[in-house]
Parts: sequence; structure tokens; C-alpha cells
Amino acid sequence: MSNKTMLVTLALGIAFAGPALADKMKATLDGKSQVPPSTSAATGTADIDYDPASKKLSWKLSYSGLSGPATAAHFHGPAEAGKNAGVAVAVPNATSSPVEGSATLTDAQAADLVAGRYYINIHTAANPGGEIRGQVTK
Repeated sequence: MSNKTMLVTLALGIAFAGPALADKMKATLDGKSQVPPSTSAATGTADIDYDPASKKLSWKLSYSGLSGPATAAHFHGPAEAGKNAGVAVAVPNATSSPVEGSATLTDAQAADLVAGRYYINIHTAANPGGEIRGQVTK
């Protein structure tokens, strides 16, 4: 192999060995996705990044039209759409929109997230079980 060929091979190897990109996910929240459904006209969206190498989950959650102030927000799982599950990851400071945050997942949490078995729920005083919900999808 010539020096020039080795240099080109090395350069290509470096170019393609960049850092792993985070998986982009999202959730669209509404009352009809609640289980059981709520009559809320509120809506929300979440832009979610997940880095499989570090297991870091990051989010930006926005919502509007709730029946009152948000009392809490969480990622719940494992559960498919139409099923309920316990809190998996808290979303701190969710009393105002937008809210951003991050958490490091366990191996089991990461597997459930990637498999589509997480949802985001926003709770209010009028709807303590959740006013709006959205399944996390790729």
C-alpha cells in the first residue's frame, strides 16, 4: 500500500468515526390519549434526544391550554399506547412551559424507551391522573 493510499484510508476512517448521533424522538400530547381519555382541549409536544452510548435522555416539553397549572410531569413506562404504567422518569420544574431537562437511564429504562414503551403525562389539580399524554415515538 502506498503512503498516499494509506493517508486516504486513514482520512476516510477518521471522517466516518465521528461521535454517535443521538436518536431523535417526539411525543404529541392531548387529552384523548389519556387512559381513560380526558376532555381537555390542552395540547403539548416534546422533542426528545436519546444518546445510546451514555444512556442520556434529554427533552424540551411545551404545552398550553391546561385546566390549571401543571402539578407534575413524568415519563411513564413500560406501557404501550392505551395502557397505563408507573413513573419512570420525573420531569422537574414542569409547572411552566417550556421545560427542558435530562436524565440518565438504566439499561431496562433504555430498552423500554427505544422499544416505544414510554409516554409523557402532564398532571393538573383537576386531572391528578393526567390531563394530557403522548406516546414517545421515533
